[in-house]
Amino acid sequence: MQSKRGSIIESVANVLVGLIISFIIQLVLYPLLNIPVSINQNIIITLVFFIASFLRSYLLRRLFNKLK
Repeated sequence: MQSKRGSIIESVANVLVGLIISFIIQLVLYPLLNIPVSINQNIIITLVFFIASFLRSYLLRRLFNKLK
């Protein structure tokens, strides 16, 4: 069984990789779709998705640990 601290570390590592990939994809995708987004707006969008992804990952990990 994984500790809460272990779940947090795993969730943060997983989501940080996704954060970087998401930011790069958005830098390429928005201009291709003619969506005007500044770097600051892109950072805010990425951070919102980071928080949602972290919470999802952490809560699912804790749920599955309880089901074992």
